[in-house]
Amino acid sequence: MSETPPNTLQYRFDGPEDAPVLILGPSLGTTWHMWDRQVPELAQQWRIFRFDLPGHGGSPAHPAGSVGDLAERLLATLDALGVQRFGYAGCALGGAVGVQLALRHPERVASLALIAASPRFGTADEFRQRGVIVRTNGLDPIARTSPDRWFTSGFAATQPAITEWAVQMVRTTDPGCYIAACEALASFDVRAELGMVGVPTLVLVGSDDQVTGPAEARTLVAGIPDSRLAVVPGASHLVPVEQPAAVTDLLVRHFSTAWQPAYEHSTGQTAVPGVSLRPLHAVSPQAAPIAEIAPAPVVAPPQVMGRPDPYDAGLKVRREVLGDAHVDRALAQADDFSGDFQELITRYAWGEVWDRPGLDRRSRSCVTLTALVAGGHLDELAFHTRAALRNGLTPDEIKEVLLQAAVYCGVPAANSAFRVAQQVIREETTPSE
Repeated sequence: MSETPPNTLQYRFDGPEDAPVLILGPSLGTTWHMWDRQVPELAQQWRIFRFDLPGHGGSPAHPAGSVGDLAERLLATLDALGVQRFGYAGCALGGAVGVQLALRHPERVASLALIAASPRFGTADEFRQRGVIVRTNGLDPIARTSPDRWFTSGFAATQPAITEWAVQMVRTTDPGCYIAACEALASFDVRAELGMVGVPTLVLVGSDDQVTGPAEARTLVAGIPDSRLAVVPGASHLVPVEQPAAVTDLLVRHFSTAWQPAYEHSTGQTAVPGVSLRPLHAVSPQAAPIAEIAPAPVVAPPQVMGRPDPYDAGLKVRREVLGDAHVDRALAQADDFSGDFQELITRYAWGEVWDRPGLDRRSRSCVTLTALVAGGHLDELAFHTRAALRNGLTPDEIKEVLLQAAVYCGVPAANSAFRVAQQVIREETTPSE
């Protein structure tokens, strides 16, 4: 077990001290116990390192707002322990951390397994909406529906103890850390970088995964040059828990045959492995794992001269604050008459002003809501109320902003604003069943 300062992660070791290190990374809402059924066999060959995400299990609540931050915290933990090179298997968010490590620190990663993973997890709007639900209602609504996302209906019905364990695991997670992890997944997108993943990779997915299913897995395999796909029948998103024996077997075979030689510092190169990764055999007679390889184009970054154009930064901020769906509608409706205006507000309102470091987004939302009340701009007030929730304001804080505005902008204006905001808050904070 570990002492855990803010820049590191809580961890535990299992297996021989002199064996190569194999890291098992958890999914959002889970703890390292999701890997309990894999450890006994894997620990016969490897020194197993498991970690808890911030605020998960017994780990201290030091939120990490990006996948890159989680990867750097993991590396800081490993550096403190003297672990330089390792194999890595991660599930969902844990898989995203593995991709980040392979892209940013390829010399550290000997082999990679991505389980229930994706180069982009759903849409940013979905995860930011989940953050709004948790901020308003706590984690109970998410916890109660987690078995539906994680397990097939047959497994949930026949394994009530594991199903209840899953609910309690989510329910005891720190809400702030869960919201930060949702934000990390919302901003994670490595589709254009998959061709630069240079380590042997197993992509493993449950056949019935409705969260990151076989389609997302095939996208990973099509993009990562040295990769193979294994589809585990009869499993959903949390496949290591639902089909532990199949996952263990696949991991043993992958890491036994696809451990890339160490980075050679004298030449600056990595030796070519003598044995390539073999296609995997069937997990069951009914559904064989699939092996596919396709190179992904590497896109060179554009050359920027002088002061960068704020348009791209503005579009990014606009999407993060207002949501992809809203921005996509606005841009799709633009024509020769309104297109210049859409470009203007993206470049200057969002790229020049909203992206300035002087105020955080919560403060900018407070200012914006007040200004919209004063101007009577109720249509804009509606989607900026949604934006305020996404930027971290609670319904009670929005209420206080509107009460303040009532004093300085007038009761009739605030009356209309309360009506609009109330409807938006109901829509955005009511958990879906």
